[in-house]
Amino acid sequence: MRLLLILSIAASLTTALTAAPKWDRFRGPNGSGVSTETGIPSEFGPETNVVWKTPLPEGNSSPVFGDEAIFLTGFEGEELYTIALDRETGRVLWRRTIDRNREGHLREPNTPASPSAVTDGKNAYVFFQDFGLLGYGPDGNELWRIPLGPFNNPMGMAASPVLAHGKVIQVCDSETGSFILAVDKETGKTAWRKERPFSLRGFSTPVLWQPPEGNLQLLIPGSYELKAYDVDTGEIVWYVRSLTWQLKPTAVMDEENIYILGWAGAADLGQQEDVPPFAEILAEHDADSDGKLSLEEARAPIGKPDMKALGGLDLDLSGYLEERDWEHHRRKKAVVNAVQAIRLGGKGDMSDTAVRWRYHKSLPNVPSPLLYQDTLYLIKDAGILTALDKHTGKVTKQGRIREAMERYFASPIAADGKIFLSSEAGKITVLKPGPQWEIERVNEMDDEVWATPVVTDGRLFVRTRTALYCFDEQ
Repeated sequence: MRLLLILSIAASLTTALTAAPKWDRFRGPNGSGVSTETGIPSEFGPETNVVWKTPLPEGNSSPVFGDEAIFLTGFEGEELYTIALDRETGRVLWRRTIDRNREGHLREPNTPASPSAVTDGKNAYVFFQDFGLLGYGPDGNELWRIPLGPFNNPMGMAASPVLAHGKVIQVCDSETGSFILAVDKETGKTAWRKERPFSLRGFSTPVLWQPPEGNLQLLIPGSYELKAYDVDTGEIVWYVRSLTWQLKPTAVMDEENIYILGWAGAADLGQQEDVPPFAEILAEHDADSDGKLSLEEARAPIGKPDMKALGGLDLDLSGYLEERDWEHHRRKKAVVNAVQAIRLGGKGDMSDTAVRWRYHKSLPNVPSPLLYQDTLYLIKDAGILTALDKHTGKVTKQGRIREAMERYFASPIAADGKIFLSSEAGKITVLKPGPQWEIERVNEMDDEVWATPVVTDGRLFVRTRTALYCFDEQ
């Protein structure tokens, strides 16, 4: 009996260690976009290798996978949807609707249903910028709801929730009032909330890191800084000041480093300016000595003549330039766009020692980087693909995908010795990975693709503007 017990335990451990990581959050296992699944087709399309197709309302969220269900969000008019589909058949299991409380700012192609859900296997947790956070049980029963917002983000919100230590964690970065919120996944009660006063437009979904000693950490790339938060308390453990001012992509990691991509307007290498502190500006231009600059007073220091130009600096939309507005202006003018490797860990300010390398050219705007087999891949609009050596940041190959020279919003994913790149126009390129990557084929969908695809169950799942497709080798 003892031998049988030992064999049983060994078999269970082997199964646990070899089981494919779950695709239960945006971009799968810890946001990596990498799956260990095999048998994934290279050829697919609306009429090729289709297992099933399920019509959906619009929405840019990617599917996430529970034990039995696929969870997605969508919208139509003034209604916001959370939808559960059967993993095997694509059949709709349930669909829940809430009304939009408001219509927040959005910049095309962002939608009211861009953040992806997160699941613990049975329950689904979703975030809508025009409502807040909601939790749903296995049958679509509402567990709790937390109204949040409105948000002062001219692009709209896009960061997805994550799960850690029984908490649903949501980053809400915008021009004013930025914060991160952690709530109990069963009750929705607040575990902790931390303000992020110097974070602006943030769209990056956090990743998790377990240091050799100490508590699990939540890593958030935001304006100017990477911050590591203790998952249990919300306290900042360490940070690195080396990022640009607007972060969209989700970071990726290996055992030693986190790789962060950030591109924002007017922050390319060579565009930096030395902006004087606010006290100097006030001394010279604050004619009425009220401690802030009106439009008339601000024209000279910013060199622009109208309120529209001022509006880009007036973060709280007060009609004046105040100290916080100007400090952000100074920081924006000092930072540099880059993809960079940052060593994990430490205490406090690690800015001087943690950055291992930076690369400044041909940077994507929205798609996250992909780290696969020691090469870091970047896909940029117009189909420009760059491969970097993860150890040095040196380019090993850069080229253009000439059959798919459109915009890119979906992030690249990898599985089964293949990389999948999805363009806005619905062209999905399959690559043979490596420092000298090669194009294997380009598949065409019948609609636009903004959501990041998924690989799980030995299948490829692609959400177009109007449907979710499941592909497998037939």
